[in-house]
Amino acid sequence: MTNQEQRWPALPVEAWEPTYDTLHMYAQIAGKVSLALRPMANHWWQVALELSARGLQTAAIPYGARTFQMELDLLEHQLSIETSDGQRRAVPFGLPVCDFYADTMAALSDLGLFVPIWPQPVEVPDPIPFERDDRHATYDGAQAERYWHVLCQVEAILAEFRARFTGKASPVQFYWGSFDLATTRYSGRPAGPPPDADTITRFSYTAEQSTVGFWPGGTWLNGERVEQPVFFAYNYPAPQGIQDQPIAPAAARFDAGLGEFVLSYDDVRSSADPRQAILDFAQSTYEAGAQLQHWPREALEWTPPVPPSHRRALLLTP
Repeated sequence: MTNQEQRWPALPVEAWEPTYDTLHMYAQIAGKVSLALRPMANHWWQVALELSARGLQTAAIPYGARTFQMELDLLEHQLSIETSDGQRRAVPFGLPVCDFYADTMAALSDLGLFVPIWPQPVEVPDPIPFERDDRHATYDGAQAERYWHVLCQVEAILAEFRARFTGKASPVQFYWGSFDLATTRYSGRPAGPPPDADTITRFSYTAEQSTVGFWPGGTWLNGERVEQPVFFAYNYPAPQGIQDQPIAPAAARFDAGLGEFVLSYDDVRSSADPRQAILDFAQSTYEAGAQLQHWPREALEWTPPVPPSHRRALLLTP
């Protein structure tokens, strides 16, 4: 296997979907604990997970005079809960979701953290309440770890893209509802949510925005089935004619079923330069929307300097 194949392994949905679905529910349980206690931020930024050196973690969560953090550890394959007073509990992966949920709530209680959450998954078709979900019980650590290593590659590239923008922009965040990694740029102008918006959508789409991200595929809420991971990009509100705009690389396209630009992960991993393919997709889709919506681009974009210490560090990176 070449170095590129190791960094960008195949990730067909069918090959790991049972593990994917179980891990998705584990992530939702941890995410809902954060949602219950962290103060609301614009566009739900406070609930997203972030990549760590071991997997996916919440931000620090306040609890009275204490603070705690939860991490989906994809090396030890467990949920790690650590508190600011030095206590720690772990819940192993591989349990049915109903047992994982019960054990997580018990671990929090044992730490003196009493956090009631709404035990209903969101943004998935046919949700099963956590306490009754014995269907999702498959967990293959090697498959989960492979996916996380891909996320690490993607996060670094999306962070590079985000750094080119001086306006309001989200961190590169992992959203446990939709199970995607994304970053969003904002023009600075407000926008209203769709008239039929649910709670999640109503607080997400309050401003003109351009989003790019990575989704591992599967079944979307509208029933659209995607068998391979994809990079996706969209503007809100969608400007008229956006689907006809030229984008790069050549393999990218507008998917009418998803209503977004997409670039297949397989096309990226087989390209001569995966990093550049992702950056070209992110930049060209952003420009397509920004031009149609007349964003003040000269005030929002820049070329960030590279500090000497960072240049030296890059020389040591294989």
